[in-house]
Amino acid sequence: MTEKTFDTQSASSSFSVSKAVDRPEASRLLPNWLRNWRTPEVLLRLLSPIALLLLWELASQFGLIPQRIIAAPSQIGGTLWAMIISGELGKHLLVSLQRALLGLSIGVSIGVVAALITGLSKRGEVILDSPMQMLRTIPSLALVPLFILWFGIGEFTKIALIVTGTTFPVYLNLFSGIRNIDPKLIEAANTLGLNRRELIWHVILPGSLPSFFVGLRYSLGISWLALVFVEQINTTAGIGFLASDARDFMRTDVIVICLLIYSVLGLLIDGLIRTLERFALAWRPSFVRN
Repeated sequence: MTEKTFDTQSASSSFSVSKAVDRPEASRLLPNWLRNWRTPEVLLRLLSPIALLLLWELASQFGLIPQRIIAAPSQIGGTLWAMIISGELGKHLLVSLQRALLGLSIGVSIGVVAALITGLSKRGEVILDSPMQMLRTIPSLALVPLFILWFGIGEFTKIALIVTGTTFPVYLNLFSGIRNIDPKLIEAANTLGLNRRELIWHVILPGSLPSFFVGLRYSLGISWLALVFVEQINTTAGIGFLASDARDFMRTDVIVICLLIYSVLGLLIDGLIRTLERFALAWRPSFVRN
């Protein structure tokens, strides 16, 4: 009885194995590109925003979110397309970019020069650091009445407000980067016989670049914040003007478009700076792994 049972199980097992061998796996029937397909991380990250947009659209269509509160995504998309086709958006966008980039470039230049003077010279720190720290504590928006009295309400005032906001992040971070250079690097440079100019060029400036890029990214964010405000001071063009004008006519779709433009442009320029940082600091080791 036992032997017969064993033979039956053995035969059944042999039949199963041979059937599994003869029958091709389902995955082998698929093309190689489909078998190796993996959902990209970008698509996975887009799932939750798309779900939120769908819920937003449904809530707007069923009247749960009134238009006076915020427009539906479909209406926002239609308005955005109409503004692109008419060229209205491009005109205002160009004006805003010119203001932001001009103010940012001037502010960064002033911050770099001041940081080099105070960071590389003890006398320069004594003379210049105290006024810089005093000016840093004054909110940029608090200077608006004084700037209007001095320079009027033209473009110069708008650029000057952006400059005052973007100077100090670069100054503080670059100054800290210069003063916090590893003393062992300076000692090694002195051992190799580098003079002061060579020490600054080959050791101090490269070592302070990471701090400079941190300050640059901070200044970028502040430039957008300042731009939102200054473009509502007697302007006839710019993304801020569009938002202010839409507020008067209760156009929530246009206001949302302006906010999206600010966020997307800020993200793109920040990505550009991070790419530049990656190339400029290619020599720096990183502990981050994929």
